Amino acid sequence: MRAAVVGASGYAGGEILRLLIEHPGIEIGALTAASSAGTPLGRIHPHLVPLADRTVVETTPEAVTDHDVVFLALPHGHSAALVDRLPADVLVIDCGADFRLADDAAWTAYYDTPYAGQWPYGLPELALADGGVQRTRLLGARRIAVPGCYPTAVSLALAPGLAAGVLEPDDLTVVAASGTSGAGKGLKAHLLGSEVMGAMSPYGVGGVHRHTPEIEQNLSLAAGADVRVSFTPTLAPMPRGILATCTARLASGAGVEQVRAAWEQRYAGETFVHLLPEGVWPSTASVVGSNSALIQVAVDDRVGRVIAIAAIDNLTKGTAGAAVQCLNLAAGWDETIGLPVAGVAP
Repeated sequence: MRAAVVGASGYAGGEILRLLIEHPGIEIGALTAASSAGTPLGRIHPHLVPLADRTVVETTPEAVTDHDVVFLALPHGHSAALVDRLPADVLVIDCGADFRLADDAAWTAYYDTPYAGQWPYGLPELALADGGVQRTRLLGARRIAVPGCYPTAVSLALAPGLAAGVLEPDDLTVVAASGTSGAGKGLKAHLLGSEVMGAMSPYGVGGVHRHTPEIEQNLSLAAGADVRVSFTPTLAPMPRGILATCTARLASGAGVEQVRAAWEQRYAGETFVHLLPEGVWPSTASVVGSNSALIQVAVDDRVGRVIAIAAIDNLTKGTAGAAVQCLNLAAGWDETIGLPVAGVAP
């Protein structure tokens, strides 16, 4: 398949290209951007050596319509206008938020562009209340919305317990730390090295972070009932990674064995989601550059709460890796093609 990457100059676009370079089923076609148009890719992403001489072109429908698959790595609210001008048979995989939410009121409350509708949601391992998983809804799809990075980590951490009924759905709290690349490549004073090094800071406090409705949507699908989440993101002094610490009240009658069994059964056989051995805790350093999510779960008997922790690379499993995983499912290929399971260390 011939693939175009729209927004190739950003972190997400660069990560998609890093993975596509090694994908045996993909020929990389047009690389497009806005202000970077006319620039050799090697000046923007010097690590993408095989593509260094390729020139980024202006983003237009004409630049990408003759491709089999188009990856969109655009700012939120910018995908819908382009998609409307692409043929229906082109596989479009959007890494922005434009088509993730089912509820137009939820979109309007958190975003400042018109609601564009919902596409099949690209988190294959998401546990559903009926015992199924989201993967079946992606097979053969022509339009796919890639999840946000925080929702990926939080959903993979909590959904098995909600689907199994071992967590109470009315008292969920999440505190998650992200690396600075989650804010994109644009220059921002609070993301300068001198501001970030040696510091951690909260942001989006009080339920105002844009990923809140997406997290609630996913966990409601897992629980089979409406779920509300208290979500507090924090900025960590690292370029990549998310560590999501999630807690919930233990359901009446559930014990330690039932809790662990819920996660073991859900993720048994999954290539990219790994429940760690008891007593081993996820670390962002272990997933750098990989499409893997590391999960651990424990019960705090003293207060009757379950703690589920997930670590992912926000640019790989949280964005570009998910996009390629969805490509594989939509194209009918092996889901794991072109995707690294092992991280990079040290």
